[in-house]
Amino acid sequence: MPSSTSKHAPVILITGTPGTGKTTHAQLLVEESPLPLRHINVGDLIKDKALYEEYDEEWQSYTVDEDKLLDELEPLVSAGGVILDWHTVDIFPERWADLVVVLRCDHTKLWDRLEKRNYPLKKIQENNEAEIMEVVLDEARSSYAPEIVVELKSEGTDDLESNVSRVVQWIEAWRQDHSVSD
Repeated sequence: MPSSTSKHAPVILITGTPGTGKTTHAQLLVEESPLPLRHINVGDLIKDKALYEEYDEEWQSYTVDEDKLLDELEPLVSAGGVILDWHTVDIFPERWADLVVVLRCDHTKLWDRLEKRNYPLKKIQENNEAEIMEVVLDEARSSYAPEIVVELKSEGTDDLESNVSRVVQWIEAWRQDHSVSD
């Protein structure tokens, strides 16, 4: 069920395996959106606000304190007009999301992208397996209503432009459905 109709703009979750273009999509959406949106890179927020329990050296990632993260995000999300960009979304309450965009990428392209980021081999392999097995897509589909989960290919500039255009059209429809004016 969508969140409160008193919001001035929707809450959009952009997710996907690391390297699928979440941040690039979110930044472009903020620029192109007909409604004001704020991009929150959840991974950066976790680091900046110390919303973690520890850092795992082997995986080069943080063990997130989910309660602290949700407490930090709740007031921001409840106001609406937010794009949450993170590699997983199943911890976010269903009531938060108006749209869940799952970005997908061919695993060979993904491998190259993660190598360029200097990810350790073990992390590249794990993320590639997750992409092949559709882990993020399955999490999104099992956590949110099917009608708000959209799977989009993200393999190049054409996909990026098409995806952003599609989401901008969705935002326009959301605005009309919620009688929000500029």
